[in-house]
Amino acid sequence: MAEFNIIPDQDAVNAVGRDLHFHPSTVTEPAKLTPENVAHFNKNGFVRPIRIFDGPEADDLRAYFDRRLEQAIAEGRDSYSISTAHLKYGRAYDLLTHPRIVACVQDLLGPEIVGWGSHFFCKMPGDGKRVSWHQDASYWPLTPSKAVTCWLAIDDADTENACMRFLAGSHHHGHLTWRKSTPEEHNTLDQSVENAEQYGIPIDNILRAGECSIHTDLLLHGSEANESSRRRCGLTLRYTTPDVRAEMDWNQKGVLISGSDSGRHWANPPRPETE
Repeated sequence: MAEFNIIPDQDAVNAVGRDLHFHPSTVTEPAKLTPENVAHFNKNGFVRPIRIFDGPEADDLRAYFDRRLEQAIAEGRDSYSISTAHLKYGRAYDLLTHPRIVACVQDLLGPEIVGWGSHFFCKMPGDGKRVSWHQDASYWPLTPSKAVTCWLAIDDADTENACMRFLAGSHHHGHLTWRKSTPEEHNTLDQSVENAEQYGIPIDNILRAGECSIHTDLLLHGSEANESSRRRCGLTLRYTTPDVRAEMDWNQKGVLISGSDSGRHWANPPRPETE
């Protein structure tokens, strides 16, 4: 149940009757963010930068990821393989449910929150892989389209080490046509939106370690290859609301963080005991 399992084709995406238009935030009195942040999210599809952890906390988080990465490499996996981490590691679960992060998400999605995804995206120095322009909604079998990603910087992320890039405003165009990526693109994922720049204004998502950005699942985003001598790692934490429905058994990884799930759709797995 990786976060980028591929929905078979666009006909299949549409066949399940998914609601794939942007649902703007209706929060008028945010607690952590500002009203200007909420307005920026509605207009541009993202908000950044948000300071979550201070320097020592960010250093401790990086040391934790270093251990997880060392374990993954020892097991023959690569730096992108630490996915759905909150179902495996107690600390990843704690990050998904962390009050400082959840408070920001509530300021965009409202008081009732489900956390369902946690994936370390780690571009090693000179790895040569890029991420083509794409929308998360094309990968996620969720409806309606009310999901956001918190991209928490483990390392400093800037243009030198291939920070993420947004196409501001592109979420207003709804679900866009994509094609399968070619081997020549060296895409970490496997979808590419053609001529994506026509849909929005490119913004570099420059973050310091311990800061995060939050973006909607319909926002076009991607990143270039990391050709620098510096690693670039971020932890993606994915959230939605309890009324959203997940196909392909993706509801099994959803943790009810706040509010109620009257239909008991989300499995609400417990915190893992192991690291």
